[in-house]
Amino acid sequence: METAQSQEQVAAPGAVAAFARFVLCGGGVGIASSFAVAALASWIPWVLANALITVVSTLLATELHARFTFGAGGRATWRQHAQSAGSAAAAYVVTSVAMLVLHQLAAAPGAVLEQVVYLSASALAGVARFVVLRLVVFARNRSGAVATVGAARPVRASVARDAAPADPAVLCYAA
Repeated sequence: METAQSQEQVAAPGAVAAFARFVLCGGGVGIASSFAVAALASWIPWVLANALITVVSTLLATELHARFTFGAGGRATWRQHAQSAGSAAAAYVVTSVAMLVLHQLAAAPGAVLEQVVYLSASALAGVARFVVLRLVVFARNRSGAVATVGAARPVRASVARDAAPADPAVLCYAA
């Protein structure tokens, strides 16, 4: 017989497994998106192609994260899509600011330096986005979402039937 706790562990992967899935899903969608933007840009202006593909890829990635990465148990809600889009927009701002700062500091940075700065900013923004998605967007228990790692969980003490009723203040905390 499978307990509720073991079902939750199957449905909600640990942080390392979730991060690996996040990289796999997000990276896969990112690579596919880069090809899609290039293909679509041959028919419409690049800025419009990039905007359309960004919207579609964010929707797709959010669904993948809900179903696979964080084991939310089904489709993403509109609230989760909105929060995920907000975190994606924040990541976009971080990478844009990084590139702006680079171009303020170096008049003509080379392609390698631009890639290093962009990919570093993307990696930092990606880690921050993972944390936001895991602890806020796809958190299981909204009230204690941030304090789930290593937090104590209350457990009721067991009392025999013929004994006096259990005192509600009697709680044990299991790590």
